[in-house]
Amino acid sequence: MADDLAVVRAELAPTGTLRVALNMSNFLLTATDPTTGAPCGLASDLGRELGARLGVPVALVPYPNPGVLADAAATGVWDVGFIGAEPQRANVIDFTAAYVEIEATYLVPPGSPLTTIAEVDRPGIRIAAPDRSAYELYLSRSLQHAELVRFQGGDNAFQHFVDDKLDALAGLRPRLVTDQDNLPGSRILDGNFTAVQQAAGTPKGRPAGAAYLRTFIEDIKATGLVARTIAKNNVRGLTVAPAA
Repeated sequence: MADDLAVVRAELAPTGTLRVALNMSNFLLTATDPTTGAPCGLASDLGRELGARLGVPVALVPYPNPGVLADAAATGVWDVGFIGAEPQRANVIDFTAAYVEIEATYLVPPGSPLTTIAEVDRPGIRIAAPDRSAYELYLSRSLQHAELVRFQGGDNAFQHFVDDKLDALAGLRPRLVTDQDNLPGSRILDGNFTAVQQAAGTPKGRPAGAAYLRTFIEDIKATGLVARTIAKNNVRGLTVAPAA
């Protein structure tokens, strides 16, 4: 067992430090400590737990959005990333099963005739979405008729949704609640077009490390650690994912 852990440690922390990549645009999973300026939050806590089990120090590596984090996977600058599991990203990252799920749906402007998720995907409908977010990647694959209009970051997507009078704004339900508050009369559509699967992953080519990471994620779900960490960070809008 000690030999097995040594192999895992060599793959997941080849520099001697576990470098944990964080998507700082996901406010449900990450935050910035107002005193120290360092990353904190649910994903940071789980990364530190992984480092403790491996017996190695942890360095948190923040990224402004998931696309940049995924692009860096092949460069050897991080070892474990907390990011939405998407097929495009699986070309360079070995993912675990999800540890939490987040509903993605639409915000529509005041007076919109749209009332259901299905009604959004039709000709002439323009949907604002943050570029390369997990749910934007999903919509890029699945939309048949509506036009997806991409912007850098959630704030930009919301502003253009309002200023350009777009028909819908795609987003994670907890974020859309805030956007709704900033646009009186707007509505969040019931249901979801997908549930973003937030997972952990390691760059391709680390088979023992990937296997250990998958086991780690299943253990922290089953033992309640994910649920306790959600509660500790006072996060709303997250659901612990079911067992793989």
